[in-house]
Amino acid sequence: MSLINNIEQALVQAMKDKNELVLSTLRMLKSAIKNKQIEIKKELQDEETIAILKSEIKKRKESAEMFGQAGRSELAERELSEIEVLQEYLPEQMSVEKIKEATQQVISQLPEDDKGNFGKVMRQVMTELQGQADGSAVSQVVKELLG
Repeated sequence: MSLINNIEQALVQAMKDKNELVLSTLRMLKSAIKNKQIEIKKELQDEETIAILKSEIKKRKESAEMFGQAGRSELAERELSEIEVLQEYLPEQMSVEKIKEATQQVISQLPEDDKGNFGKVMRQVMTELQGQADGSAVSQVVKELLG
């Protein structure tokens, strides 16, 4: 079953349960997905849906931080609650050890000239892991390994 179908089923369940937080969060997510579908004029694959999810989570993290700095703790808490709802639909993230293993494998496969190039290593690792790991965690591991 596709990720979009899972989200739609959860939306229906949230309506039945009268869970306003989940309902409003999933409605915003569904709207973002629909906007992207209209923009690219085709159905989204799970990878594209995951990218939208990550984007929405990032927006909410930034909003929560801004609300926290402005002393609006109730709004910051709501944003953090929405993040928790959205994270349920992300695939399981890799551990740091597995990211290290994948990064070392990618570095060993690269030509000698590219082994010290942060950008090329990052691009290759992110392509290899495709949404299974957070970009900041991968970046930290690559920096550590490249020294």
